[in-house]
Amino acid sequence: MQIVSCIVLAGGRSSRLGVDKAFLEIGGKPIVERVVKRMTAIADEVLLVTNTPEQFAYLGLRMVRDVQPGQGVLGGLYSGLLVAGNDYSLVVACDMPFLDLKLLRYMVLLTPEQDVVIPCVGDMLEPLHAIYSRSCLKPIERALSCGERRVVGFFPEVRVRYVDQREVDILDPRHLSFFNINTPQDLDQARKLAQEES
Repeated sequence: MQIVSCIVLAGGRSSRLGVDKAFLEIGGKPIVERVVKRMTAIADEVLLVTNTPEQFAYLGLRMVRDVQPGQGVLGGLYSGLLVAGNDYSLVVACDMPFLDLKLLRYMVLLTPEQDVVIPCVGDMLEPLHAIYSRSCLKPIERALSCGERRVVGFFPEVRVRYVDQREVDILDPRHLSFFNINTPQDLDQARKLAQEES
């Protein structure tokens, strides 16, 4: 199987919750720790993109600041890819507590001859649960220089393998891989799901 890095993006402001989502506890553990634990099971290295590295120092991870602050997710993706040690990087958000290793491993198997491997559930793409190759760097640079901040903005320039819903359903039928925390209701639901999981 292809050796990959993992880039965990921890740059969100969590404005709707009023606290840093990464440190909300689910199943007795901060979400970011749940994410990192799952990523270390699949990735050769785990990087954290954050502009507040002091908050995450206790994790013992290599941390990367945004090269171009204020560029959103696309800027964070670019910053991580610049320093990742492998040709492919699995990119996830720090507030996704139910990442599924079966689905992630399947996606890694799809990387040969692709620049992006990304799930598509219904009509929704999941850019923060996707794999990007180092060859995306130049297209991302061009997109950022044109003021483009959508992750999909550079896709016309690269080879994209969409993982369609039928494929996702086989490995993660409840689509919990893509569950993230944006509201107090999401947090309550996540804690209930974690109880089920345990």
